[in-house]
This record gives sequence, C-alpha cells and structure tokens, in this order.
Amino acid sequence: MSDQPQDGVPPVDSDATKPRPETRHPSRMIGPYRLLQLVGEGGMGEVWLAEQTHPVRRQVALKVIKAGMDTAQVVTRFEAERQALALMDHPAIATVYDGGSTPEGRPYFAMEYVRGEPITAYCDRQRLTTQTRLELFMQVCEGVQHAHQKGIIHRDLKPSNVLVTIQDDHPVPKIIDFGVAKATAQHLTERTLYTELGVMIGTPEYMSPEQAEMSGLDIDTRTDVYALGVMLYELLTGALPFDRKELRQAGFAEIQRTIREKEPPKPSTRITQLGPASTEAAANRHTEPRHLASELRGDLDWVTMKALEKDRTRRYQTANALAADVRHHLSHEPVSAGPPSTVYRARKFVRRHRFGVTAAATLVLLLVAFGATMAVQAQRISRERDRANREAETAKQVSDFLVGMFEVAKPSEKSVNSITARELLDRGADRIQRELKAEPTVRVALLRTMGDVYMSLSLYPKAQSLYEDALIVQREISGPTSAATATAMTGVGRALGGQGQFADAERMFRESLDIRRTLYGDEHLDVAESLFYLGLVLEKGKADYVQAESLFREALRVRRKLLGESNAIVARTLRGLGVLLMSEEKWPEAERVCREALAISRGVLGASHPDTTADSDNVASTLLMQGKRDEAIKVYLQNLEEVLRTYGPDHLEVALSYRNIGAALFMQRRYEEAEVYQRKAIAASRSVLGNSHPDLAVALANLGQTMNAIGRSAEAVPLYEEALEINRRVLGDGHPESIRTMTLFSFTLRRLKRLPEAELWARQVVRVNQEKLGAGNPQTKEAERALAQVLAEEHKWQEAESLLLDYATSLEQQAGAERKAKIATQQLVDFYTAWGKPDKAAEWRAKLPTPEAPAPVK
Repeated sequence: MSDQPQDGVPPVDSDATKPRPETRHPSRMIGPYRLLQLVGEGGMGEVWLAEQTHPVRRQVALKVIKAGMDTAQVVTRFEAERQALALMDHPAIATVYDGGSTPEGRPYFAMEYVRGEPITAYCDRQRLTTQTRLELFMQVCEGVQHAHQKGIIHRDLKPSNVLVTIQDDHPVPKIIDFGVAKATAQHLTERTLYTELGVMIGTPEYMSPEQAEMSGLDIDTRTDVYALGVMLYELLTGALPFDRKELRQAGFAEIQRTIREKEPPKPSTRITQLGPASTEAAANRHTEPRHLASELRGDLDWVTMKALEKDRTRRYQTANALAADVRHHLSHEPVSAGPPSTVYRARKFVRRHRFGVTAAATLVLLLVAFGATMAVQAQRISRERDRANREAETAKQVSDFLVGMFEVAKPSEKSVNSITARELLDRGADRIQRELKAEPTVRVALLRTMGDVYMSLSLYPKAQSLYEDALIVQREISGPTSAATATAMTGVGRALGGQGQFADAERMFRESLDIRRTLYGDEHLDVAESLFYLGLVLEKGKADYVQAESLFREALRVRRKLLGESNAIVARTLRGLGVLLMSEEKWPEAERVCREALAISRGVLGASHPDTTADSDNVASTLLMQGKRDEAIKVYLQNLEEVLRTYGPDHLEVALSYRNIGAALFMQRRYEEAEVYQRKAIAASRSVLGNSHPDLAVALANLGQTMNAIGRSAEAVPLYEEALEINRRVLGDGHPESIRTMTLFSFTLRRLKRLPEAELWARQVVRVNQEKLGAGNPQTKEAERALAQVLAEEHKWQEAESLLLDYATSLEQQAGAERKAKIATQQLVDFYTAWGKPDKAAEWRAKLPTPEAPAPVK
C-alpha cells in the first residue's frame, strides 16, 4: 500500500484519500498488527501504517473499514478488493499478506506498504528521458496484464494509483487501490456485488468511453487499456488528453460527451499547443520542445492514439499488445499501430540495422566502381567491424564534412576568395542540422567541433546553440551519466560563462564534475577540466575567491602530475590561477605565477600564439599594479599588435587589450589617451559580448573614472548607470564589481552636487559591505568614510562626525596605515572647520606630523 492510498467509490472520482499526519489510537492492536500512524483515509476506509509483530516482524499497510461505514454494500466492495489483491502475485502489484476482522467485526486486510510517489511525479522529479519512461510504463502494462489474466479489471488506473518505489536501486511501479475492481471470470465474494446504473465509476480524466456511457454495456479489460493510454499520453507530454480544469468545470452530460465523442490531439501536436509549459515539459524529459515533438511524432503518436480509440474494437485488445508496440518502438521495429506501408517498414529496417544498411550501401557503390572482389572484401570487413573501425569512420566523415565546407557549389554564384570565414562557419553549421540527422555520432562530433570554433571567435550565443544540440543528441546516444555527456555539458557551460550566465554555467560544471568523479575518481584530466571551469565561474560569478583558488590549485596539481610541466594545458591552468590572485590583490605571487605560465607558453606554443600573448598581458597587469607602469604599457601595446593581427578587431582578446591599455594610461594620468582606448574597449565589448555582459560593465566604469578625472562628470553618469544595471542584474549587489561601480557612481553624483542620490548609493555600499564583510572590515570603514563625506556636504554633521571618528580610530588598529591616518586626520580638520568648530579643528591639527624644515640654500 502507499503513503497516500485511496478508498471508496464516490460518484465522480474515486481518488478521495487525504493523508493525515496525526496518529490516532497509538499502539492499538488489530490481530497481530500494532497501528503506528494513519496515513490515508477515504470516504469509507482507513489505511494505517502498522507493524506486524508475529509470526514475522515487518511494516505493512493495514486497510480497514471505518466505524459506522460497514454497510452491506461497503463490506461487499471491501471484501471484493481484498479477494482481488489476494488472487494476484506480480512485482508490479502491491501484495496482500493477510486478512481478518477487527474485534468490532469490521473486515481488514494487511498488504505491502509502498513508500513511493505517483509515476508521473516520479518521472518529472527525476527528469527521466522518454525512453526511460517507456521502460517503466511497460512494467505497468505487465502488471495490468497479470490482473487481467486473473480475471480482474482495475477500472480506476491513473498515476496516483501507480506508485514508483525503489527496490535494489531500481525504480519499480506498484499498482494499488483495486477498490472499484471488477471480476470477469469468478466471484470475488460470497456476497452479492452490484453497481447501480447511472453511477460513474472511476476518474473522468482516465475513464474509457464505455465507462462514461453508464448504459449497462459490459466493461471488459479494454477499459484498462484506455486508461493506460491516458497515462502514456501524460508520461510523454506532461499533459492530459483533455484539460482537467475544463473537463471538471463542464456539466455531467458534457463530461460524458467529451469522453465519448471528442478526439484529443496527438501527443506531438499537444506539445506544440502547450505554449510556455512545453519548455518545462521538455526540460523534465532532458530535451527541448522542438526535439520532444519530433521524438513523439510517428510511432509514439500512433501507439498512444490507438490505445485511446473510442471504439474499443479498434483499441489494443490487451495490455500486453500495448506493451509490445512500445517495445517495438524502442527496438526500432515496426509498430502494429503504424501505417503498414512498405516505405515505413523499410525505414524501420534501416533504423534497426543502421550499420549493416550503411555497409550494404557502401558495398553497392564499391561493386559498381571496383567489382565483385572489392564488394566481398568490404562485406567481410563490415561484419568484423568493431568500435575502433566505427570511430575511424566517424573521423573520416567529420573530415570530409569539414573539407566540404570550403567547396563552392556553383562557381558562378560567388568567388571562393570573397567568402568570409564566418560565412563558411555558418554554412557548415546549417548543413549539420540539415544533413546529419540520421548520423548522431558524426553529428555530435561536428556540433562540438563547430562549437569550439565559434567559442574561439567569442561568438558565444552561436556556440551555445551548437553545444546544446550536441548535448541533446549525446544524451540519446549514451545516456545522461556517460563520459561523453559530461564532455558535452562542459561545452554548454563554457558558452554560458562566456555570456555572463554564471549560475547556469555553474550548474552545468557541477553536474559534469559529479559524473566524471563517479566514473574516474579524483585524479583524471577530465575531472581537472571540470574543476578548472567551475573555479572560473565561481571567481567571475560569485567572487568566491577562496573556493575558486582551491579548485584551481587542485586542477593544477592533477594536470602537472599527469601531463608534466611543459604543457599548454598546465600553462592555461597557471593563467587562470594568476588572474585569480590578481583579483585577490596578491600581486607578487600573481606576477610569479603569470611569468611561469608565460615561460611555458613561449616554449611550447611560440611567441606569437594567442595563449602566449594572453600570458604576457597578465604579466603586464601585475607590473602595472606594482607601480611599474611604463614597462606595463610597453608590453600591452606590443600585445595589442599581435592580438589584432591574430584575431581581427572583433574579438574578446582585443577588447581586453584595449581595456588594459586604457587602465595603464589612466594610472599615469594620461587621461586623453586613456579615453581613446577605453572607448575602443567599450565598442569591442558590445560587438563581441552584447549589452549585458559584466566585462562591458567594467569597460563602462573605467571610462566613467576617466570622465571624472578630466572634469566631465556629467558624461560619467550614464556610463555608471548602464554598468550598474548590468552588474546588479547579472552579478548581484554583493559582487566586488557592483560595489566598486556603486562607489564610483556615488562619488560622481557628489561632485555634481546631486547629494541625495549620492547619499543613497553611498549607504547602499555601506550596507552591502557590512552584510558581506562585516562591520569592522577595513573596506566597510572606507565605505563609511565615503558616506561621511556626502553627509558633511549635506550638513548632516552629527552622523558624519560619528563615521569619521570611527574611521580614524579603526586606522589605529591597522598595521602600515600611517598614510591613511594622516589623510583621515586632515579630513577631520577640514570637517570641523566647515562645521564652524575651530577648537575641534585645532585639536586634530595638532595631531598632524610637523612638516620637515626645508634644507638651507647654499
């Protein structure tokens, strides 16, 4: 029995049970059963979780008629259910152990206690593929067939009466609630059992037309086949053939008419009609709406609609026949529900024997070209072909396809020299979708290859589309937890991260990492790859530097152990670690790590390789932040020439080079030159990344600083507003880039005398720092000092004074903060002077160090 059993026969719907968490009559005994908890209750019966004390000790579900409900009709129905279950012995049907009567004379029976959930809910929660759902559904059909062989018709099959439980780590369906079952070959009880005409037995959504008729027409096993068809429809689409709300709101006669006369849409059609809900339905089946509709079109449409035939003579005659057609579909064999055309059967034969047919076609061509000897040889090779040969064939097809991308169909249409690389790529991507649907292995390889190319060109949306298609096909080929599926997930995660969709990217990398660790353990190159990419998204998306650094160092350890020192992948890992150390402002260590990466890249890849250029840029950044600005700018400019020559103007590396040069020039106070490069950085970032990427926000904020520095603060305002909108939406308020931009924006507004707005943003910075870093953190104190400056200009003297004094006091606790302390003291002097408190100003002036006397002039 289930956690939520059903009982009773109400006029419209037998699903009347309501779970009850409370325990009534604890420790009460009924026969050898001690009642533990009331787990379900219907109109006439109760279901208890009970413990059998002898002759064996186990938990059971005890079903007993409620006190006061033991009328002759109810007792008869109850005994019929008990006898129906006792007749059956099948893994997909809950088992009856025992029966008897309570001391009050109410009948009961004890049965298997099923801890499970409705089959549709289980499949959706586990996000099972269509194939896995069908395999589970076939087990249900086998259980129903067993009941029919025992002469029992369930008459109320629906997902809530088919619960899925886990046995030996495998999902097993259990059919429950035979409360309205009907016997066809024997009496289930010595009492007279009857159903009044005009009483609807079952649940409308799953009710066969002959059940809805209520005309006295004999109900046979095909009524259960219809209910199985409805369940199959729901498992495939996530929706019912007829909308539940519309059906229930209709009058009694309209419900009957709909069930008897109205034809539901085919499952594939229903998917296209679901609108936004189709996305969720497809996601619950590890696919996307268009692909799901395509998957259902044909066999599964035919099978489902045959099970739902209004005329039961045209329906599947047994549950086994329905299961057989589902099995034929999974085996790529013709289904009896499909049109028996020669073309259809031939197509099924080809699908079932794909490799054999491909080999046969090859033999025909070889026979024409090279004669009978070559044909015999090819036939022998095809019979003995193993996985290595298939992989070689796949590689050849990939190679041929890529070579074909560079062929112009008609020389008159366009000169070869006028076709751009992007046009070739786009043409190739379109051909993959059109021409390789029947070759999933080749299609996956090409989708991933083309995705890699688009990634290298920073064309992230196009790369994401290709990677996602590859993931869908790969899951179909090898399942959701294979090594190849984990690799496809990594591609999707990289494309998402490139677009700033860090939360989705993190989910992909974590799932990929879990799969790879399960397959390989900790010390494997694929595991190290997942660690590295997960570290990247944690750094960029969450500013979780501690966790990101741990992941980078573990990836570096594994890669060094397995690949040695002189390897481009090791250099790439060092590069990621070096950038992270820069984010943590660990400049000397960052310089050491970046120089190590640069040395490896130069030795392995050469001086002009893009990876070498990136490593050189990173070394320049560490020099810049350590005050070696002239040297840094020189390296940046050299790298820019190399990047432009390698990538052209529209690439992420070009945007980053412009941004780095602009920052270096700004730090040298060469503001007009900095503005030129910063505007180029913004334009390149928009072109490559779009208008919603955090890297664009950095470039906008940098230009805002320059506008402030040259006295054009009004021009800085829209720059900061756009940067803030991107950062807060993509990264959140607590990210360092969001805090930095809010701080700069508040400063700009203060310069423009827009003091209420400046105060608003300054308070936001203080709040975020207090929540993220704590009230005593030096960065929080700096934010409070900036707020105090705004408050002083608004003449909010008392609050400003409190913040400035607290800031000055905090500096006394910081080692090496003498310069900041001197600035804070001078600020207090200026503050008290502006407030009109000369005594306080003099008090703080006295704390300033005495200026050294100038040296005498000789």
